[in-house]
Amino acid sequence: MKSGLLFSGVGDCEPGGEGILPSQEIRQFATTGVICSPREVTPDQIQPASIDLRLWHEAYRVRASFLPGKSTTLRHKATANGLLDREIDITDPVLLEPGVVYLIRVMESLALPHDVHGIANAKSSTGRLDIHTRLITECGDEFERVPKGYHGDLYVEVVSRTFPILVQRGMKLNQLRFVRGQSDPAADSALRNLAEYDLLVRGDDNRPDQVHIDRGLRVTVDLQGNGADIVAYQAKNNAPPIDLSRINHYDKAEFWTPILKPSKGYLILEGDRFYILASKQRVRVGPRHAAEMVPYDPTTGEFRAHYAGFFDPGFGYGAGGEIQGTKAVLEVRPHGIPVLLEDDQFVGRLLYYKMAETPDKIYGVSIGSSYQQQGLALSKQFKVEPQSAPGSTSTSAAAAKDDTEATPHQTVAKLRTTETDDDDSILKIAFPDNRGEHGINAKNH
Repeated sequence: MKSGLLFSGVGDCEPGGEGILPSQEIRQFATTGVICSPREVTPDQIQPASIDLRLWHEAYRVRASFLPGKSTTLRHKATANGLLDREIDITDPVLLEPGVVYLIRVMESLALPHDVHGIANAKSSTGRLDIHTRLITECGDEFERVPKGYHGDLYVEVVSRTFPILVQRGMKLNQLRFVRGQSDPAADSALRNLAEYDLLVRGDDNRPDQVHIDRGLRVTVDLQGNGADIVAYQAKNNAPPIDLSRINHYDKAEFWTPILKPSKGYLILEGDRFYILASKQRVRVGPRHAAEMVPYDPTTGEFRAHYAGFFDPGFGYGAGGEIQGTKAVLEVRPHGIPVLLEDDQFVGRLLYYKMAETPDKIYGVSIGSSYQQQGLALSKQFKVEPQSAPGSTSTSAAAAKDDTEATPHQTVAKLRTTETDDDDSILKIAFPDNRGEHGINAKNH
């Protein structure tokens, strides 16, 4: 059913050029039936270069992850192969267990033009909770991709790797961006030209940092903290459930162990544990570009190009360059074996993509963005505390924003202070000179 919401200032407009489509074209899609929904598409769903997708009430617990394939629908494959465990109604809050695969239909469906395709990834807060989401189309044979001209429903595969989570209809776990024509990342030569006047990264002293460009902008990890004692967080096992509708609510000590700056300049990360770290650089993405974090080397282990490593136009930049860069938050889970992680170690590349047009809304606090001037920031479900390190303050103005249609119940845990050893009480990531399986992702939308 076509969305009935009328957006102010939207009229008949000609399609823009090739590249990632901006907010005004996505808004136009919602009024012309390209994006359809049984409930109105709301203005807060439209981001500078993407739309937040809302969970519908229809959910399925399945025995394994799968793709339907071109010869069958998703629902038929689940039932025909005995993958379906049970159907679930998430109109009211439902607990999703860690390590279990769930398929949830989203409210939005699509009727894409023949020259437009879609690319999905998790929202920032979703990734920072170690929740993996992957978009699936009917009869699709690829995760996170919507082919050109696609007409049909959308589903999201949800696997919470660490925490039990409470979800319900209306929540937004992932986002979808649209691309017209080809949208290849900017070549190194174009990035060097861009860096000349846009200053793609800055250092903690607020002066332009040295730019390392090699098949994209190289990003390294910060284990010095720029004056802060805490340089990482490790997720606790057997933590209480997290109600995703609770914003600025939970005391982090119930869920995370802080990791102090190591005296020897390195950390040993354990396998199969989840960590939050920050980049050395404060990165900037101007209004005419969007960016995406990808692992430095996909051959080292598990690799998926799109978790939540998507940076909107204006991230760390603002509308006119007034923001002096923002840390990229790295979500890290080494697979199977411990990994040695050193300060300033190369961990990922930032690829820049051209926007089809400059969006009419830019990433920032004014549109409810939660992480515009973040330091080492956890997801917005956790209470925001003042940070003393220069350039590492987390934006709290958007922390009161609720992404859901209801407010389920959860107990606030009592804050505890936890100290860890410099060297050996840390754990995990995906880095060079290591032959194990690792995965590095950035969540910064």
